[in-house]
Amino acid sequence: MVNIVLFGPPGAGKGTQSENIIEKYGLNHISTGDLFRKHLGEGTELGKLAQSYMDNGKLVPDEVVIGMVDDHIENQKGAAGFIFDGFPRTVAQAEALDKLLDKRSTAISCMVMLDVPQDELKRRLLERGKTSGRTDDQNEEKINIRIQEYLNKTVPVAEFYAGQSKDCKIDGVGTIDEIFANISSALDSHF
Repeated sequence: MVNIVLFGPPGAGKGTQSENIIEKYGLNHISTGDLFRKHLGEGTELGKLAQSYMDNGKLVPDEVVIGMVDDHIENQKGAAGFIFDGFPRTVAQAEALDKLLDKRSTAISCMVMLDVPQDELKRRLLERGKTSGRTDDQNEEKINIRIQEYLNKTVPVAEFYAGQSKDCKIDGVGTIDEIFANISSALDSHF
């Protein structure tokens, strides 16, 4: 089973490249945002628990997020593997994910980190803001905050996977095909 963690700051091209990875390797996409929407929309026990925290202005605890991830993996028996998009966000979540996968006799194969200079990220996001209508992509101050938030939270998680020799830093500048070729080469060398 192939399990990939995909990291990159806002505007790095994660969405585009995750689609390419899913298509080539036949992986199941796991986005915690999608899982939250699913559980909240379906009114599951995990969704109700998450909603109770959110209603009180609190962050949903890691164990609830991990529970949603566990539920999704459990319901995808026979999957070739998973691509974790934007998760784990903290070292505690990475450790919990390792335990969860170990229970299923599998592990994270590789953490792919798309590396893009900040000035390029800002340019891409501002351009995307013009076409997408996303207000968070139209304000440079908000973009700076999002990039800094990513850097503050992701570096420890990247170090966690580097400590396991599972990190693959990919230059996120170039054509979509060039970047994907570099990702494929890195992934193929890990399997």
